[in-house]
Amino acid sequence: MKGRVVVLDHVDGRAAAALMVDGRLEDLIIDPPEDLPPAPGAIYRAKAERPMKGQGGVTLDLGRGQTGFLRKTRDVHPGDMVLVQVSGTTEAGKASPVTPNLLFKSRYAIVTPFAPGLNVSRAIKDDAERDRLLEIAHDAMEGLDYGLILRSACEEVSDADIAADITAMCELARQVLADLDGAPELLVDAPDAHLQAWVEWSVPDPDEVIDVAGSFETLGVLDAVEALLGPRVALSGQASAYIETTRALIAVDVNTGADSNLAAGLRANLGLVRDLPRQLRLRGLGGQVVLDLAPMPKKDRRQIEDATRRAFRQDGAEVVIAGWTPLGHLELQRKRDRWPLTQIWPT
Repeated sequence: MKGRVVVLDHVDGRAAAALMVDGRLEDLIIDPPEDLPPAPGAIYRAKAERPMKGQGGVTLDLGRGQTGFLRKTRDVHPGDMVLVQVSGTTEAGKASPVTPNLLFKSRYAIVTPFAPGLNVSRAIKDDAERDRLLEIAHDAMEGLDYGLILRSACEEVSDADIAADITAMCELARQVLADLDGAPELLVDAPDAHLQAWVEWSVPDPDEVIDVAGSFETLGVLDAVEALLGPRVALSGQASAYIETTRALIAVDVNTGADSNLAAGLRANLGLVRDLPRQLRLRGLGGQVVLDLAPMPKKDRRQIEDATRRAFRQDGAEVVIAGWTPLGHLELQRKRDRWPLTQIWPT
């Protein structure tokens, strides 16, 4: 299967989407079970409850037994009603991280009510195209004090389609911002897997979209997921890595196998860090990550660091590379932006 293909299906009755590039699974989205906390992107009218001074925030009642945690709450007091958006995932039973900086995101536009200014994605380089998009933005946002970001998917899209997208997001923002009165309640649900795939996998445009029941099985998605449910990651040659989770961190161990070549360690380590963003994304893993790399000279550490930064930059994930420990482990931290695959995939 050549090219960039989006596969839409259902798993255990829940919407699921897979992005395949030349037959390899590049991304996977699946709706979580109903018993998990709110998904990132959901917007709530919430009630401030108990301040958590030691953690610099306040807990929120989101309604229907759901709780949130809001940091940096100098102007929020117990009993206040606030509009918040879920910004990350958490374990069942814990408060979901939320932010008051609401984003209304679609395929072409991101409306930012509390961050004014009109912007065009830096990925669009052509000056004439940027000028065209700014003209559309100015016309569509006339009389509004919201901010707007036009995404890279706007390039060469018709004026009418972009303007309609902006108008729809602005209207949604207006309705939500006017809905502050009442009990804690979900106002805008997070997008399901199929809608999220349409929004997030638009650049470059897929060569094909397959929306046929059973496509995950016939196109090899289920086989790829089965491999992800285990710890082993095959690298080039005889090398391999193992990605295993604990409550405290994610441990990644790299082995060269029977390859005793002096450069085997560096090759295996480079292979791992180049594929690590995809592996963590597909497995839904975030938090502290510790890499126990194959033996290599200390002089090669800079090359590994540079390759790691480059790989995560291209992936777009929010990552902080902390550096090397005295025992030679490379530590980094990745934002938890989705649930672990093992938690949402049906057994």
